[in-house]
Order: sequence, then C-alpha cells, then structure tokens
Amino acid sequence: MSLEEKIMQDLKEAMKAKDEAALRGIRAIKSAILIAKTDGSGNVIDEAREIQMLQKLVKQRKESLEIYEKQNREDLAKVEREEIAVIEKYLPKQMDAAELTAALKQIIAEVGASSAKDMGKVMGAASKAFAGKADGKLISEIVKQLLS
Repeated sequence: MSLEEKIMQDLKEAMKAKDEAALRGIRAIKSAILIAKTDGSGNVIDEAREIQMLQKLVKQRKESLEIYEKQNREDLAKVEREEIAVIEKYLPKQMDAAELTAALKQIIAEVGASSAKDMGKVMGAASKAFAGKADGKLISEIVKQLLS
C-alpha cells in the first residue's frame, strides 16, 4: 500500500473518530503529496521521496514549535506537537543516539576521517546511509563530538 492510499484510509478513520489532531497532520501529508504530484517536474513519488516529504513536514513543525516555546505560546506549541506525533507515525523508526553513534564510528573509520576538517566526507556518507532513519541535526552533533 502506497503512502497516499494509507493516508486516504487513515483520513477516513480520523474523520469518523472526530480526531482533530490526526486530521490536521494527515491533511498536511495529503497536501504535500498533492503538491508533489502536480509540481510539473514529472518525477514519480517513490518511497525515498515520500520519506523526504514527511521529514520536511516534521522539520517545519519542529521549527515552529521552537519559536512558539520561546514566545511562551503553549496553545500553539501543543498543536505543533500533536501534528509532529501524527506525521512521525508514517516515517520509518528513527535510530536512537547510541545506535547512531556506533554506526557513525564505523563510517568515520571507513572514510578515514581524523579531524573536524573531514566532517564533510563523513556527513556526506552518513546522510546517504541514514536517510529517513535519523535527523540530520543529530547526525551532525554526534559527528562533531566524535571528530573533536
């Protein structure tokens, strides 16, 4: 079942259950899929592109959440947290920091990185290896710690 089919099915269930948080999150995903299908590029929406779209939606909401928390707008922050939770259900399971650190040590050894100057090499390999499985910001932080 494609993401679009799963979204349509879950949208119907959320409407029947009158789950406002799920409806907002699912509608955001549906909107992103529709935009991608009609952007004129002619690119097929494969699983990698679906994951990329979902990650972008989560990232946008996390950025908004950060702003709302700084401005003490708990009402708006709550909405963003709910939508993040709904969208993350459609993403593959994320790696935790321990798993990521172990895998990054292996990549650092493979690339032969020894200092912070080699961060670009490591990040390039890590970004490809962990696409959809780990947050880029977390990867970057761990790489910086390991190379310093």
